[in-house]
Amino acid sequence: MSEFLRDYLNVVWFASVALVLATLLLGVAAVLRPNKPSVEKNTAYESGVNPVGDGWSQSQVRYYIFALLFVVFDVEAVFMFPWATQLERYAGFGLVEMGLFVFVLLLGLVYAWRKGVLRWV
Repeated sequence: MSEFLRDYLNVVWFASVALVLATLLLGVAAVLRPNKPSVEKNTAYESGVNPVGDGWSQSQVRYYIFALLFVVFDVEAVFMFPWATQLERYAGFGLVEMGLFVFVLLLGLVYAWRKGVLRWV
C-alpha cells in the first residue's frame, strides 16, 4: 500500500471511530433519558406566553432574502479588511479590483432595492 493511500486510510479510521462513538453515545442517551410525555410538555413554548393557535406558521421569503443580503454585505466587509491592510502592496491594481468588487455588490443592492426586497413590511 502506498503512503498516499495509507494517509487516506487514517482518515477513514478516524471517521469510522467518530461515527461509532457518536452512534454509541446517542444510543446510551436514548436508553438512559427519562421519558414521561404529558400534554404540557408537548405544547409549543413561546417565550413564557401561552401559545396561540397550533404553533406552526409560514414565514415570508422576504425575511430570508433580507438575511442573505446581510450575509453578502458582511462577507464584503470580510474581504475588504485584508485588502485595506495591504493597500500599499496592491497599489492601483488593487484599488481598481476592489472598486469593481464594490460596484458589483452595489449593483446587487440597487437591484434588490428596486425589486422592493428591502421594504420591511
